[in-house]
Amino acid sequence: MRVGLGSDMHRFAEGRRLILGGLEIPHTRGLEGHSDADVLAHAVGDALLGALGAGDLGEHFPSEDPRWHDAPGAALLTPILERVERAGLRIGNVDCVITAAEPRLAPYRDGIRKELAKLLRLSEADMNVKLKSGDGLGAVGRGEGIAAQAVVLLEERRA
Repeated sequence: MRVGLGSDMHRFAEGRRLILGGLEIPHTRGLEGHSDADVLAHAVGDALLGALGAGDLGEHFPSEDPRWHDAPGAALLTPILERVERAGLRIGNVDCVITAAEPRLAPYRDGIRKELAKLLRLSEADMNVKLKSGDGLGAVGRGEGIAAQAVVLLEERRA
């Protein structure tokens, strides 16, 4: 078994869609970034790469590379999942935390969980999403952006 930890954080920006775990969330602002700035998909991708001992998201998908401009989080996860499979591994489970003072994400938690499980080709029982507000502390707690953390367990693929 191998464990990986990932995190990501982006500030809010006008004129962008808010995407979390591949799901569009209705909000007046999205997140600033070279890709779609899906902090949750990015944190999970980072965790997967960490479990593989393969560096981090920025090494594989640099913001200087125009191929990744406005790319959806799913476009980043697909080649990472292929690496997991080539290594003879599978995802055992994923546990995530999204920290956001705004918007209120509780109504979207199940949708985020389902969409991310689908992107990862994982059963919903093996996918968990937790929500935190930041309690007014720091930039995220003041509503300036959103952060996400993820832990993944990789295990040998069963025959």
